[in-house]
Amino acid sequence: MNNYILATIKPWNIKMYHEKIKKIPGNWFLIENPELLNIDYIKKINPKLIFFPHWSWKVSEEIINNFECICFHMTDLPYGKGGSPLQNLIVRSHKETVVSALKMESEYDSGPIYFKEKLKLEGSAHQIFKKFSIITFKLIKKIVDKKPIPIKQYGVSTFFNRRKKEESLIPSNTSLEQIYDHIRMLDAPTYPKAFIRWGSKVIEFENAEIIDNKINAKVCIYETKK
Repeated sequence: MNNYILATIKPWNIKMYHEKIKKIPGNWFLIENPELLNIDYIKKINPKLIFFPHWSWKVSEEIINNFECICFHMTDLPYGKGGSPLQNLIVRSHKETVVSALKMESEYDSGPIYFKEKLKLEGSAHQIFKKFSIITFKLIKKIVDKKPIPIKQYGVSTFFNRRKKEESLIPSNTSLEQIYDHIRMLDAPTYPKAFIRWGSKVIEFENAEIIDNKINAKVCIYETKK
């Protein structure tokens, strides 16, 4: 029986792993700590495939060149290569996107594609990431079962910049819909919340919804550090 590795840091993927992995053939190993993703440990397992749903560190070329590594990107590649794909899509008013399962290469998000699957961008970031996770594990099973040969990307490449924490500040002079989108696109564990400043205070927002042309949201207020 083949060995497989799944490397992820996000709680929704870890939860999905424990729920779904028994239904996928093979011996499975979960890596949650980036320190374990080293060539010596990987060689001991000798995996047929290594899957990376939502991994935040660069994978060494030694691993990429010696093992078949597969990652999952939330855009219709080659559109939207780069960082913070969900936030960049919502800022650009996309209502749906595509999950691309691709072979990892040294250049980010440029490898050939195994499969693509549609994903709607409704709800909070956390809700979207959970839907993303469901699709990801379906694609993992499909790849393990069908053993497809990935196909080279085609089309014009466009690139997203990874967003910085200070970009979580809600811009002024924006519509209610844009404010709502700004709050929801950052509303997930481990992500910096949307915020505004009021004097020495920071006001963070989550759990937003629009009702009767008003935004209702949960608010957290704290003093900035001097």
